[in-house]
Amino acid sequence: MTSRRLRVLIQGLPPESATMTALRNALSDEEMDRQADAGEPEKARWSQSELLLASAIDALRRVEYVLICANSDSKSKRPTPPEPIARPGATTRRAKPVLTEAGAGRLFSLINGGAA
Repeated sequence: MTSRRLRVLIQGLPPESATMTALRNALSDEEMDRQADAGEPEKARWSQSELLLASAIDALRRVEYVLICANSDSKSKRPTPPEPIARPGATTRRAKPVLTEAGAGRLFSLINGGAA
């Protein structure tokens, strides 16, 4: 058997197979970070069934959040939206930057032709 044929056979294995699990578990942290940046969670340490379960849990949390918001008083404080389950091989959501007074002043000057 050639090395190319062996590689094709290994790449064709399902993600839940023992071989693919061992290959995922043998990845270094740097390789995991590279895959996270590339957005390839299917090559991470979780199998496809675990990723599907995490997606189902996220959907259930969103439905629960919407149900609470829809049935609560409009003047009451709303709960914070649910965070998705962190998946290996996928980056987390970054917090939105907050515009400070200094940043607002700089932006105002840039918009009004103050760029120098």
